[in-house]
Amino acid sequence: MKIIFLGTGGAVPTAARDNTSFLLEASGAFCLVDCPGSLTQKILKAGLQPTQILAIFVSHIHADHVYGLPAFVHSLMLEEITVRLFGSDETIAFCLQLLDLFGLRKEKIAYRIEPQTLTPGRRTEISSGLAVTGWPVPHHSSSLAFDFETREGRVVYSGDTPLCKSLMERTAGADCLIHDCSTPSRYLDELPFLRTMHSNSLELGRAAAEAGFRTLVPCHFFSDLDFSPEEVETEIRKYYHGRLFMPEDFSCLELQT
Repeated sequence: MKIIFLGTGGAVPTAARDNTSFLLEASGAFCLVDCPGSLTQKILKAGLQPTQILAIFVSHIHADHVYGLPAFVHSLMLEEITVRLFGSDETIAFCLQLLDLFGLRKEKIAYRIEPQTLTPGRRTEISSGLAVTGWPVPHHSSSLAFDFETREGRVVYSGDTPLCKSLMERTAGADCLIHDCSTPSRYLDELPFLRTMHSNSLELGRAAAEAGFRTLVPCHFFSDLDFSPEEVETEIRKYYHGRLFMPEDFSCLELQT
């Protein structure tokens, strides 16, 4: 099982980090998780073809997770392919409205988006050997974390969220947790909104250790604040002693179970 990170940053991109999104490869199928900009170019740069994408998942409807969807569909408009789009009911409705603003569901568009709402807590088969469960998390009313189950292992992606006890309990012991880790803990007093909207590295490390995740991947780093990946890693390591993967854009994580 392979995870290719197309972006690892927060809402403000830099030359080194774009908004968070990734490709999940399992049982020969590729899924695109979250949809910021320039997806077609980034997928090509990662050595794949955009036509290889089997399904698209959008965690919530904040701009840095969804604004690239219309451009992605537009770039593939001549390809006679149907791709399923997964998310919460609110996310799906918003995405379809966004596509319709650009006329990207008209008959002349060969690349078809097939919407499929994820009912929270209900396991949904994506393909042979790949299933997903969406779990609500407290960031936005549309937010779902994604709990992917494959023949090769189990991968959980939080999207943007503060630490969520129910998510940790429901997914404890998974092979990999990819989780919001926007800042080190020292920014909590300066930016109190972080307590209700995002996670910090100290608390993430403690929660991941308690839940027994085999591999931890922090992401969605706030690039407009002054801290280093080393500071994030140091805080996580105060509690978490499993496999820690600090992603960069276009880095690849292979999971062996």
